[in-house]
Amino acid sequence: MDWGKLESTDSRKATDMKIPFSMTATVLVCTLAQAALAGEANVRTPSPVIHLKDNLDEADGLGWCIDTVGRGYAETLHAHSCKSQGGDVQFAYDPETGAIQSVAFSEKCIAVLPEGSSTDFGLRNCDSADPAQQFSFDPASGAVAPGGAPSQCMAVGESSRRAGPFMSRDLVLDACGATEPARRTWVIRD
Repeated sequence: MDWGKLESTDSRKATDMKIPFSMTATVLVCTLAQAALAGEANVRTPSPVIHLKDNLDEADGLGWCIDTVGRGYAETLHAHSCKSQGGDVQFAYDPETGAIQSVAFSEKCIAVLPEGSSTDFGLRNCDSADPAQQFSFDPASGAVAPGGAPSQCMAVGESSRRAGPFMSRDLVLDACGATEPARRTWVIRD
């Protein structure tokens, strides 16, 4: 028996076994990392705040809040990583009027924007008589719907993008039944 040949063969088999094991371990780590991102968000934004229940792919586990586009005041809205200091990601819901009011810009409320606008939602001067500023919230399903269109839901877009050290997504008005619950289930904290 040629012991040198046997040792070489055993060494090759061990190396061949390491490659599949290494690939399996890598896939497992990636899967666990993705699972850690998904699930409920760890929102540290002070109340009042409206945030998505699911963390989706928010890289730091901060969750998704409604936010003004850019820094400070903007008339357009998107979904953004929730911020621990609050500010332009803080909104309060009034179930009596259906208004969703900005905390940072207290005279401004969320409105469904007309078709053809650059975004589906924006900030307007609060007007309790404006149907575009009236929303319903169903705590059981987490659905936020325009008052006049209960089959439509406020949702976050399908894809995320970097926003400096944070992440953002579009804030969209979609058919409730056609949108996966993870993108349209909201939590309202007073």
